[in-house]
Amino acid sequence: MTQTPTREETWELVKETTQGENLRKHMLAVEAAMRAYARHFGEDETLWGIVGLLHDFDYEQHPTLDDHPRLGAPILRERGWPETIIRAILSHGNYDGVPARESRMEKALFAVDELTGLITAVALVRPSKDIRDVKVKSVRKKWKDRRFAAAVNREEIAQGAADLGIDLNEHIRIVLEAMQGVAPELGLAGQGDIAT
Repeated sequence: MTQTPTREETWELVKETTQGENLRKHMLAVEAAMRAYARHFGEDETLWGIVGLLHDFDYEQHPTLDDHPRLGAPILRERGWPETIIRAILSHGNYDGVPARESRMEKALFAVDELTGLITAVALVRPSKDIRDVKVKSVRKKWKDRRFAAAVNREEIAQGAADLGIDLNEHIRIVLEAMQGVAPELGLAGQGDIAT
């Protein structure tokens, strides 16, 4: 597979390797955010979306920082996935032994990964459970409360935005609007809606 895989091929691999519904939703959120950033920068939306969708494909098999995503890379190489995609996935965290982020795509993946989790948490504590009711100021308010979504690394989010040269509020807006655009797929379209 020397060319960029299709979105359908990527989703099939995600379904094969990832059984957890919440992890799949996280990957869909990151895909949406990556597509939004590709549009923002005038880059390849399909490629960026695929990187976002696939970035945690090996997490259930390798859930430690020592192993994820390092042990996932050989799986992709065996299947002939392009090195550009593998490198971006390898660089999406601050882990020892993975490449430093060089491309704008790699920097965007790092920047959006943790933020999608914070935004999801903000949506889930709203009475409506609808991400479309969330505003940037709501995210910033919860940002300040370190006990809220305590596992979310706010320093990495801020670092990621800075690495992209994007103001933090603008970064939150871009990712929030991207996620709002796929609210039903994320299970964040309100209490009465069922995710597809």
